[in-house]
Amino acid sequence: MAPAAVEAVELERTAVKPVRRSRAVDLTALGEPYLWTLGGALAFGCLMIVGFLALVLWNGMVTFWPKPIAVVTMDDGTRIAGEPVRDELYRPGPDQLAKLTPAQRQEIQAANGFGERTLYRIGNYDLYGDDFRWVSTYQRSAIATPADLMLFERLEWGVFIGTVKAVAIDGQRRDRAQVTDAVFHEAHAVARERLKKLHAIERGQIGAINHTLDAERLKLRRVELSDGKDSAAYAAAQQALEARQAELGRRYDALAADAKALKDRDLRDTVTLADIDGKEKEIPLSALVRFYAANDLGILDKLAIYGARWWEFVSDEPREANTEGGVMPAIFGTFALTLLLVVVVAPFGVITALYLREYAKQGRMVAVVRISVNNLAGVPSIVYGVFGLGFFAYLVGGTIDSVFFPERLPSPTFGTGGLLWSSLTLALLTVPVVIVATEEALAAVPRSMREGSLACGASKWQTIQRIVLPRAMPGILTGIILAMARGAGEVAPLMLVGVVKLAPELPIDGYFPFVHLERSFMHLGFHIYDVGFQSRNSEAGKPMVFVTTLLLIGLVFVMNIGAIMIRNRLKRRFAGSQF
Repeated sequence: MAPAAVEAVELERTAVKPVRRSRAVDLTALGEPYLWTLGGALAFGCLMIVGFLALVLWNGMVTFWPKPIAVVTMDDGTRIAGEPVRDELYRPGPDQLAKLTPAQRQEIQAANGFGERTLYRIGNYDLYGDDFRWVSTYQRSAIATPADLMLFERLEWGVFIGTVKAVAIDGQRRDRAQVTDAVFHEAHAVARERLKKLHAIERGQIGAINHTLDAERLKLRRVELSDGKDSAAYAAAQQALEARQAELGRRYDALAADAKALKDRDLRDTVTLADIDGKEKEIPLSALVRFYAANDLGILDKLAIYGARWWEFVSDEPREANTEGGVMPAIFGTFALTLLLVVVVAPFGVITALYLREYAKQGRMVAVVRISVNNLAGVPSIVYGVFGLGFFAYLVGGTIDSVFFPERLPSPTFGTGGLLWSSLTLALLTVPVVIVATEEALAAVPRSMREGSLACGASKWQTIQRIVLPRAMPGILTGIILAMARGAGEVAPLMLVGVVKLAPELPIDGYFPFVHLERSFMHLGFHIYDVGFQSRNSEAGKPMVFVTTLLLIGLVFVMNIGAIMIRNRLKRRFAGSQF
């Protein structure tokens, strides 16, 4: 073999051959396992969110749908009537097993020791002392749905399930068979209208008189503090107050007489209800909110009742310890709080971020401030509530009371929890989010645009106002949207600085200064907590928890959508700009 050929063979034998990598090594090098892990985690998180929203949506939407009423006959001959709520499996205890027949015990043993039971909403709390009752399958001997059984929604004591025994109109009692449906419904409509007139007199006209009297007494107290009781000004103010009290007293007596006449007339229009065992309960006709034959409803009737319940929920006040009625004060309070939060947090957050990014000399001090801002975002919300109560309510509010409202002391005006202090507390809670988002948005504006503006003769503030801020506005609005979402759902700080279970007076009314930010208010988040954990019956409050949660999510969604639309419009405006 030629030397050249031998040399080529030797080179080929000794050459380093490439190592063939396994498929697993290639996937790891490309990062595919990590990619699939992260994608799976994202999908799992999305499924959890969708599942939660679906759970709230389903339970919230079916809450007000009218359900049939079942009459259950037990083995011992007793009967109950109620709306079936849910079924579940349970394990009977030894005492319960001892009361069963051999056949029933064999049935439970065949089911691995489990039995099935149904929860019925029996209502009639003033007769039974309970709203719900569990009925085991082996206790039932028959189930029926009679067409004449009715459900009555009342102002007090919850629902009543039974029939109409008698009706009294203008004091004349007649059996239900002697009263036509048209007459009965017309009498009920008249009674409800009379109740509205009574509330208008008591809450409106008499309330206005009481408000005026209170204002006059405060004027006298103010003169007493400034001039003393022995002064001529105090004597004149006292004389004016007495004359005003006499005038308002005559008006009060006339309105009180009208209210008494309406109450007396209301007591003459009554309805006698009877449960399935014949126990009777007489109530004023105006105490019935609505009534219907639950087992004799068509689809249009059910839709009408469903819509009426939803309208009552969003437009009326709560009743029965917040487990029935509406949540209009809570809707108003949540919206007003979120609006004030945005009004306060937006300028403070943006101004702080502008100074840190555009004006402050970057160094150790600015770095410490940024770290502090980031740490504030991790402080528990209840700490902000304690700070808001101590600083805003007691210190700032107490000072305001002593300077501007001394005549009201010792009753506090601003020196206690209220809508204003709640909004400021939540503004402190959410301002780090706005600061960080605004700084990121300002940093995203190219430096070349700043330099071009300065080269054209614009000042630093003109550059910020006309170049930087408009292009950073979408990012700033993103931070405000996040602040709105977090602030609307916070409950713990509000429990210390203003939110209450029931607020009879809204922060806005017809009395000067018309907007009363010092008043306590209701909030949807606290309403959910109160109904779910503070009501006398958790089962009665559970449907209201879901429907209020659905409403809170919807309210936050609507407010966020409005902000997102503004942000997208700004993005389209500067879509052609070079970022």
